[in-house]
Amino acid sequence: MKKRLIVALVILGVSIGLNAAAWYVPGFSDWFTDRILPYWGMTLGRFNSVFSFSVGELLIFAGIILSVVLLSMTVLCLFLHRRKRFTAAAGRLWLKTLGIVILVYAVETSNCLIEYHCTPLEQGLPGYGQSYDTDDLARLRDYIVNEVNTRAGQLPRDSHGEILYVGGENAMQQTARSAIASLSDAYPRLRGSSVVPKPLTASRFVSQQYMQGYYFPFSMEACYNTLMKDMNKPFTMCHELSHTHGYIYEDDANFLGFLACVRSGDPVFEYSGWLGVLNYVNNDFYQAVGRETYESHPAISKTVQRDNEFLSDEAWQDVESHKLFRTKTVRAAADTAVDTTLKVNGVSSGKESYSRVVRLLLEYFNGEYQLPAAG
Repeated sequence: MKKRLIVALVILGVSIGLNAAAWYVPGFSDWFTDRILPYWGMTLGRFNSVFSFSVGELLIFAGIILSVVLLSMTVLCLFLHRRKRFTAAAGRLWLKTLGIVILVYAVETSNCLIEYHCTPLEQGLPGYGQSYDTDDLARLRDYIVNEVNTRAGQLPRDSHGEILYVGGENAMQQTARSAIASLSDAYPRLRGSSVVPKPLTASRFVSQQYMQGYYFPFSMEACYNTLMKDMNKPFTMCHELSHTHGYIYEDDANFLGFLACVRSGDPVFEYSGWLGVLNYVNNDFYQAVGRETYESHPAISKTVQRDNEFLSDEAWQDVESHKLFRTKTVRAAADTAVDTTLKVNGVSSGKESYSRVVRLLLEYFNGEYQLPAAG
């Protein structure tokens, strides 16, 4: 027991030291993410890719059960304090749990926390450091609207108007991996094989959070919501895969998810990429100019609006019929958790950082709306 405790304390000390270096040593996070993460992180990711289910989800479920057991045993100890065997068993379980928590913290440090202090991706974009006004935003918005309106009418659909994708989600998973890899010349951290995007078993609960996907650092998995409409899936897969390569900022992941999709050569992925950034740009434009000016610009077609929904009405009915908690409560709790996590890790804008992809797009296109070469 003493040896295990010493090992645990050493791991904790190293983890704290790595976090301190990430916060206070210039260049350390970039070095670690470029040199260490591809070997350690991808090894863990490739190992877990062997399983068709999400190991991260399983670990979370196991953690919840362990927490309930610990709480129950602790309460019982208050009433059975004279039962030495029971108290000793509870003590041993607490020590083992502490060891697990320290190990999880160490993995989180390597695969997530350090990466929050890397140099932002935008510093390598053509228009970095320049100022953009409402006219620039208007041109970007209208360009994207024209793209989605045009592409929406070019894709094959079934009798219900839903876009067909040959091969289904398995084919999407492989295309997403290839799409991310295709950007590696411009963004070296994307080099090497990617993990296989996995479906979330708890997609109903994730839908109540209005989340399209999750990156699990402690299992190095990129997971997606299976209940959302299919046109959200390619963009989400690419977004989450970029996290596994060390691009931990949400705006960076949104940008790389977009770029991977629109450069994939797959018409469905290209459409999904444009849809993935449409709401961010369109909402920012509406807030900047107001309703009257907004309505004077090209409208988003009804077909695009339908494709761009998060969940279908049928999927929402399924979610609501199986819910354990009110969706409003779950969403509020999830928003608070995400916002707090981001701010604790130095992202002062919190959950709003998702929409910072608009600035990255302005810097990437830099007034030339014809998809310049990657990087």
